[in-house]
Amino acid sequence: MRVLALEPYFGGSHRAFLEGWIRESSHRWTLLTLPPFHWKWRMRHAAFTLAEEAAAREKTGDGPWDLILATDMLDLAQFLGLAPPALRLLPAVVYFHENQLNYPVRREDPRDLHFGLTHFTTALAARQTWFNSDFHRRSFFAALKEMFRRLPKPRPFAQIDRLHESSQILGQGVEAQPVRGPRLPGPLRLLWAARWEHDKNPEDLFTALELLESSGADYRISVLGESFREVPSIFAQGRERFRHRIDRWGFLEDADEYHQALRETDVIISTAVHEFFGVSAAEAMAAGAYPLLPDRLAYPELLAGLPRELRDRHLYDGTAENLAQRLIGLAQKADGEGEESGREFFADPELSIQAVQRFLWPNLRPRLDAALTRVRREVDDG
Repeated sequence: MRVLALEPYFGGSHRAFLEGWIRESSHRWTLLTLPPFHWKWRMRHAAFTLAEEAAAREKTGDGPWDLILATDMLDLAQFLGLAPPALRLLPAVVYFHENQLNYPVRREDPRDLHFGLTHFTTALAARQTWFNSDFHRRSFFAALKEMFRRLPKPRPFAQIDRLHESSQILGQGVEAQPVRGPRLPGPLRLLWAARWEHDKNPEDLFTALELLESSGADYRISVLGESFREVPSIFAQGRERFRHRIDRWGFLEDADEYHQALRETDVIISTAVHEFFGVSAAEAMAAGAYPLLPDRLAYPELLAGLPRELRDRHLYDGTAENLAQRLIGLAQKADGEGEESGREFFADPELSIQAVQRFLWPNLRPRLDAALTRVRREVDDG
């Protein structure tokens, strides 16, 4: 099957998702992308820009295509209205990595409703809508209804319910990692990896580290992630305060260095207040790191691959204080104190790998390919 993939923001998890899928997919792909900058402008212009490019590629023989795959950054209804006639007839699938209705903005901006409306019309224009987690799906449709309650009638609640019922959950793929060797001797090694923005709640990270420092525990910390124009000032303060504990800092351009950091990590932690999947946590778990994640958002789903009796030890209550308490306990185990000593406690990475097994590309890719095939078959069967 020939797939036309449209990605207005080809960077980060969006890029990793398409590249990981396409690399060994059974389908043939044409990939049209735009650079990962100025996301608001991308959502505004991508439809007519990519429609023009698709028309040009169709004339040069890249088509015909059997199906369109788009992401949440595209105004699909506008794209189909502007695309050549043959493309308008194709079934389209939209994959939601995130959405702008649930983003925890610091200041309310009425213009944000336009992005929510774009998401809604995109879902309406698609044959199927896919989400990277059930939490994302539930929160998206709840936010849609709340948005329309603030707007004049008529309100399309019945359409929203139909979209919800027909939507699917297909998680983000992550790369398998080399087998982890024995734990290196030394203090507890922590990793926090996320975009350096306020929705990842870095304040709780550094509050927890302050409490961990006060306890006298020995540890090392790597704070990784991509930063943009406005970086919360807490990062500069934290780097100065904990400079004697830092192993790695900032964005690692080299993929091998990033994967090495994952393999050296004892504990992957998150403090996010906004997360629809948790790619960095899943990547670290695929490398065998011990997850310690807040009991909210999509994180309980990420751990659903673990036996139920083991999940609670990997979820904290979402407060910096509880995170610090759990880290203090883990630091003691790394030092060989308590009932479970360090080497034994962290020596079994298979549990973490088991938890994310269904998201590893060799396992997820065939499911995604089959899901696209079913969409096309439904259309052909009428």
